[in-house]
Amino acid sequence: MARGYWIGRIDVHNQEGFQLYGTANQAILKKFGARYVVRAGKFEAMEGQSRSRNFVIEFPDYETALACYRSVEYQENIKRRQPHSVIDLIIVEGYDGAQP
Repeated sequence: MARGYWIGRIDVHNQEGFQLYGTANQAILKKFGARYVVRAGKFEAMEGQSRSRNFVIEFPDYETALACYRSVEYQENIKRRQPHSVIDLIIVEGYDGAQP
């Protein structure tokens, strides 16, 4: 079964306020079996628009990635994040087919 991913780009304009979101997120992500694949590392924007941070969070499957986002806990946590950042987030099903 293909894994599910949150792929996001974020600009944080109040780090202190944003930390409340980040701290609460750890327990939420753990509950849904998630793990960070990418978390704010070095990057170069080769094409298009970018934000100051990027992340990829892997879930056991696509349905779990959606369930985490839609959960009461995460929806409440979004309220902590919104005043302190701007985000682009997609949830995508991973590819589990043949590779080159």
